[in-house]
Amino acid sequence: MFDQERKNLENRILKILSENQIPIPQELRWASIPFSGEWGISTSFFQTAADEARSGKSVKVPLRAQEIAELVSEALGAPENFSRIEAVRGYLNLYYKTGEFSRQVVDRAIQQGADFGRGVKTNQLVMVEFSQPNTHKAMHVGHMRTMLLGDVIANILSFSGTDVVRANYFGDFGRDVIKWMWNFKKRHFGEAPPETNVTQWMGDLYAESTPMLEKDPDGEKEILEMFARWEVGDKEIRQLWKQTRQWSLDGFNEIYEIFNINFDQVYYESQMEEKAKDVVQQLIEAGIATDERSQGGPVIVKLDNQLGLEDETYRVLVLMRSDSTTLYGAWDLVLAKKKFSDFPLDRSIYVVDVRQSLHFTQVFKTLELAGWENAEKVYHLPYEIVKLPGNVTMSSREGTVVLLEDLINEAIQRAYEVSQDRNPDLDETTRQKVAKAVGIGAIKYPLLARDNTKVATFDWETALDFNGHAAPYIQYAYVRTNSLLKRAKEPLPDSIVPQHELDTKEVELIEMISEWPQIVQRAAQDFKTLYVTNHAYDLARAFNEFYNTCPVLKAEPEVRDFRLRLVTAAREAIGSSLRVLNIPVPEVM
Repeated sequence: MFDQERKNLENRILKILSENQIPIPQELRWASIPFSGEWGISTSFFQTAADEARSGKSVKVPLRAQEIAELVSEALGAPENFSRIEAVRGYLNLYYKTGEFSRQVVDRAIQQGADFGRGVKTNQLVMVEFSQPNTHKAMHVGHMRTMLLGDVIANILSFSGTDVVRANYFGDFGRDVIKWMWNFKKRHFGEAPPETNVTQWMGDLYAESTPMLEKDPDGEKEILEMFARWEVGDKEIRQLWKQTRQWSLDGFNEIYEIFNINFDQVYYESQMEEKAKDVVQQLIEAGIATDERSQGGPVIVKLDNQLGLEDETYRVLVLMRSDSTTLYGAWDLVLAKKKFSDFPLDRSIYVVDVRQSLHFTQVFKTLELAGWENAEKVYHLPYEIVKLPGNVTMSSREGTVVLLEDLINEAIQRAYEVSQDRNPDLDETTRQKVAKAVGIGAIKYPLLARDNTKVATFDWETALDFNGHAAPYIQYAYVRTNSLLKRAKEPLPDSIVPQHELDTKEVELIEMISEWPQIVQRAAQDFKTLYVTNHAYDLARAFNEFYNTCPVLKAEPEVRDFRLRLVTAAREAIGSSLRVLNIPVPEVM
C-alpha cells in the first residue's frame, strides 16, 4: 500500500542524505510497524552510519544512526498522508493518517478485484516441475502432495509477478510398464478402459500382473523379451506402449481436471533415455565419470573424489548399468539441460519427495563439475510424505494405498452430507456444486497448510471443519461477504475516508487486507504455501469477528457506507487468496 507515497519519501530522504554528504544506501528497506492505534512504516540508518565509519570517519554507529534519523526527520517535516514522524534509536518511524490509510487499503482491493495482491512483472521466467506420476499405475493419496504443492507454488510465483512454465515429467517406461503390457496382452487384449476412473482400472491391471507373474513359469522370460523388443523399437510393441500410455495419461488428466491443474510442458523419461548414453559418454571422456563396465561394473561419478573431499558427502551417482542401460541419474542430467534449451529459464524448480534430496544434490553437483552454465539455476523443493490418521504412511508396498479417486469421491460425499445439514433449502444442482467445491477445498487445504518439510497427516474431522483452520471456514467467510452485500440491495458507495472511530475489529480486518500483497511476495520468495493458507485463515477469522461485532446494514449512513466498502474489500482479498491456493470459491454454501 501507499507505493507512491513511499517512493516520494525515498527520493526526498536520498536527497537529504546527499545534501548533507552522508553515504547514500543502495536501497532503503522498509518494515511495517505493528498496529498500536496507528499504522506506520519504519527504516533504519545503521547501515548508513556503518558506511561512514568504514570510510574513515570517527563515529559510533548507534549514536550516528540516531543523529541521521533526527536530521532526516526534521528535514522531512510532515509528509502528505502521514500524521507524524519520529526518530527513535536510529530508526525513522512514519505513521499514516488512520482514515486515509483505511480508505486506500479498501479502495485498492476494490479497484483491483481479482488481481488484488498481484505483483508487478519481474521479467523472470521460472519452470516448476511437479506431479511426475508413473504411467500404467493408479494415482493414490501419496501422489497428492507434489501435485498440490507444485500447482500452488506455480500460482504464487505467477501471482507475485514471475512468468511460470508449469511442467510435468512422466515415468513412462521400464520394467513395471512392460509388466503391465505383458499382463494386458496375455489376459485383456482387446479391452478398452472405462470412460471414468481410468487410473483405477490401470492400477487394477498392474496389481493383477504381480500374482499372475508368480504363477506363470514363462512370464519373466516373456517380459524380458518384450522389453528387448521395446528397446529396439519393435513396431507392434511400441504401438501398444503408446496406446496404453495414452490411456494412462487420459486417466491422469481426469484427476488434474477435477483439481483444476494444468501444465504448459510435458516431458517423458523415455525421451531422456534416448539421449542419456551420449551424455554419459561425454562425462567419461571428460574424466568426470568412471567406466567400470569392463570389470562388470557400472558407470559412476565419484563425486567426493572429484571434489577432493575426504569425508563422505555426495557419495556416488550411478549413471549406467554394466549392460549399458542408463539410469535415473543420467536421465535427469538430460532433462535439466533440455529444460534450459526449450526455455530461457532464470530458474528451474523440481517439486519432488524429500527422499530424493541426495539424488538431486548429486545430479546438480555433476552438472556443476561438467561446467554447465545453468547449474546454479536448478533447485530441488522437497516435500515430506502424507500419512493417514494413526501414523500410517501411504505406501503401495505396505498395502495402505488409498486411491485418489476414492478420496475425491468420499470428500464430495461427506461435503454433500454436511451441506444437507447446514443448508437444507439448497436445490439439488447447487448442492452438488457446493459439495464438489467444499470437498476439493477440504482435500487441498491441509496439505498446503503444512510446511512442505513436515509430514502431513490427513483426517476428515480437520479437513471439513467449518469452524477451524480449514478450507470450508475460509470459503464460508467468502460466502458471508456475498450474502451481506446482496442484502444491501444498493450500488456500492463511492470511496470514503471513515470519520468514525474505527472499531478494533475493523482495524484488524483492514490490517489483514493490507498485508495480502506482502504475503504473496514472501511466499514467492520462500516457496511457502503455508504463508498463504495461514493468511487466508487469519483474514477469514478477522472478517467473521468483524461480521459478528460491527453492524453494517443497520449502522449510521456514513459508517454503513464505509463498512459496505470494507466488506467488499474483504471479499476480494479472501477470494484472491483462495484462487491462489486453487481452492474453489463458492457463491453460496
